[in-house]
Amino acid sequence: MDFSEYKGIWVFIEENDKVIAPVSLELLGAGKQLAEKRGCELAGILIGHDVKSLAPKLFEYGADIVYVYDQPIFKDYRTESFMKAVLECSNKYKPEILLYGATSKGKDLASAVATDLPTGLTADTTVLDVEEDTGLLLASRPAFGGNIMATILCKKYRPQMATVRPKVMKALSPNPGAEGIVIEEEIDLKEEDIRTKVLEIVRATTKKVRIDEADIIVAGGKGLGSREGFEIIKTFADSIGAAVGASRDVVEAGWVEHHHQVGQTGLTVTPKIYFAIGISGAIQHIVGMQNSGLIIAINKDPDAPIFQSCHYGIVGDAFEIIPLLIQQFQESFSLKEENHDHAGKI
Repeated sequence: MDFSEYKGIWVFIEENDKVIAPVSLELLGAGKQLAEKRGCELAGILIGHDVKSLAPKLFEYGADIVYVYDQPIFKDYRTESFMKAVLECSNKYKPEILLYGATSKGKDLASAVATDLPTGLTADTTVLDVEEDTGLLLASRPAFGGNIMATILCKKYRPQMATVRPKVMKALSPNPGAEGIVIEEEIDLKEEDIRTKVLEIVRATTKKVRIDEADIIVAGGKGLGSREGFEIIKTFADSIGAAVGASRDVVEAGWVEHHHQVGQTGLTVTPKIYFAIGISGAIQHIVGMQNSGLIIAINKDPDAPIFQSCHYGIVGDAFEIIPLLIQQFQESFSLKEENHDHAGKI
């Protein structure tokens, strides 16, 4: 089929309360690499109300063009209104590839757009590439319970679309003062044309830990043996001010709540330090933490796959090793506090 009229890599720019979602900046970084391979422009599509002022930041993070729909009807996210804007812009300018963050908003919008265009949609992608000559998007994601990585192609339709997990791509370092082209669009859409209405937005607070924002995570797996055994993970995490993570098996066994789960069916995390304790290292877990700054694994099995994905590995019994680590950290913290107090007195 002739797709010569389809050009450019697009990223749907998600914003919340006039703040660009980090995943959108990450996708601009990934999109820039794809655009350079294809020799085309990278564009963002920004939809909202009073959002035009966000465009300069998108140029700093790699965008060449920003298509802006800035109208009161887009003040609150609604599938129908945002879908109509994306469809109109896509049909008018014909992008080759359109990427969304795999957030609740991004997944909802992408699936609606894919149904109406129609085109394919690869969900929850963790690896992106493009064939330089054909322009085929190579969107890869774990499949069959994480036992294989499947690369999915959309050969017969355009644009090619994918939702991409937050924190698996890297944003570019910002280039202050970078400039690009802002193209302002307007859609003839009235409030009475939209079937859903936003009556009120209730911002609930929760005490649930946000492990995807933690600098240090202590994660435990089924190797800890039981719910009682998993308590040592919580003790260790408390002693060093870390968040608690867990493998899928642990969550399914009911040892800890789902919002602690790291991996393919949980959260993707990028802490500075990640402790993987009693975790075998199945691919569905690895994809959720492989971009951590420093990975330290503790496992009794010297052949555990986790040792192929860590920076430092300790072969041994976690119930013997963790108390020693806690003691060492506590002694280090105490010494640091003593030095601080002494310096204050001087």
